[in-house]
Order: sequence, then structure tokens, then C-alpha cells
Amino acid sequence: MFSCVLIQCSRSKWETASQEKKEQRHFDREAFEARRNAFITAEVGLTPEEAAQFIPLCNELRQKKFEVGRECRKLSKEIRHKENPTDADYNKVIDECLDVEIKEAQLEKEYFERFKKILSPEKVYKYRNAEYKFVRNFMKSGRDNKKEEKQKK
Repeated sequence: MFSCVLIQCSRSKWETASQEKKEQRHFDREAFEARRNAFITAEVGLTPEEAAQFIPLCNELRQKKFEVGRECRKLSKEIRHKENPTDADYNKVIDECLDVEIKEAQLEKEYFERFKKILSPEKVYKYRNAEYKFVRNFMKSGRDNKKEEKQKK
């Protein structure tokens, strides 16, 4: 009886720890987008009026780029898990991903023309740099978090 209770307590603690770990790994997309939008607003120096027009367009562009890249991500994931990928498999992924890059560039060109109707050329330029800076900072913070986790172990 005692061993059953002990096993149940251990199992309960393990399940709680496992659940906490899953929650830590969960990506909160809304919070991420809010942080990115706030960062861009500050970095570019958007007025509230500019932000009200500009940020929804940025989000729309990101969503379209995400959708365009869906097949490339799918094929890339498949080839990583494939036992013995062939040259044809690799060529298919390469071609699809290159097509995605072309489509993304076309989308950016289209949206940057729309951005220029809302913002000055200087702010459009600052926006582009702010996007890259945000991604760099985000990736760096992810690496720093992983280092901290390893040090705790």
C-alpha cells in the first residue's frame, strides 16, 4: 500500500514537471507579435497614427509570407525525416524553397510600395532594419536561454 502511494506521488510530481516543461516550450504567437510590433514601433519612431495604419499591413505581409513558405517548410521537414532521400527529393525541396524566396521578394516589393504611401522613405528603411534587428535579438535571447538551462542542470 505504501509503495503504491509513493509511486502515485512520484508519478504526480513527474507529470507536473513534464507539464511545466511543455508549457515552457509553448510558443505564444500573440505575445511574440505584440513584442515585435512594439519593437518596430519604437525603433522606427512611428506616431500612433502611422502605427495604426502600418502595423496591420506588416502583419498582413508576414502572414502572406508565412503561407507562401508553408510547402517549403513541409518538404524540408519531410526530407529531414526521410530514411534515404534521393537527389530528386533534394532537388524538389531546393526548387520549392527558391520559388518561395522569389515569391517572398515579390510580396515585399508590393508591400513596400504600400508602406511608402504611409511612411517616409527613411522610416521604411528603418522598418527593414528593425525587422532584422528584432530577429537577431530574438535568436540571441533563445540561445542565451538555452545556455542558462544547461547551466542549471
